[in-house]
Amino acid sequence: MTDQNPTADQPDGAEAMVGSEELEPTTAEAAEEQLADEQEAVASQAPRADDFEALAAERLGDLQRLQAEYVNYKRRVDRDRELVQQNATFKVLSALLPVLDALDRAREHGELEGGFKAIADSLENIVAGQGLVKFGKPGDEFDPRYHEAVMHSHSAEVTTTTCQHIVHAGYQIGDRGVRPATVTVVDPEPAGDGAAQQAPEGAGEPPDQQ
Repeated sequence: MTDQNPTADQPDGAEAMVGSEELEPTTAEAAEEQLADEQEAVASQAPRADDFEALAAERLGDLQRLQAEYVNYKRRVDRDRELVQQNATFKVLSALLPVLDALDRAREHGELEGGFKAIADSLENIVAGQGLVKFGKPGDEFDPRYHEAVMHSHSAEVTTTTCQHIVHAGYQIGDRGVRPATVTVVDPEPAGDGAAQQAPEGAGEPPDQQ
């Protein structure tokens, strides 16, 4: 009796099918593991919401600093431009002060008449329109910040140092002084001058009766 191998009668195709059925689960698991690893790698490389917020905050800070620098730069430019303009105006108007002084002297002597007066008025209006302000009148209280005294006298008619005569008017542009007013001043009489000397205490009293 001849022994028969049970597997010998099976065709080659059946053996291949059995082998593939045994390998398929292992291959599927490996593919799933590989896919999971790739997804994890992608997830680890993708930016998180916190990263976006930090980046947005950083960019906002840069924008705010840039805006602040621009505002400061614009302020400096405007300030420098205004200063240049003020200095130019100051220089031109300062050069006209002798002319204005001559007009004041002519006015005091009654020499501003006719066309000459019209020209003088026009010039004074022009310099006033450029911001030049004239100050200093007889009777003003003396202020060393705005007045320069060239002569002093005394009078019982005043109670404080007062401008008596304006030699040259003072001028200023805004808060910036161009020239102080040159004046003569009158001071109050010193205490005791022109008054009777007070008698010593007790003088003129009758002696004590014994």
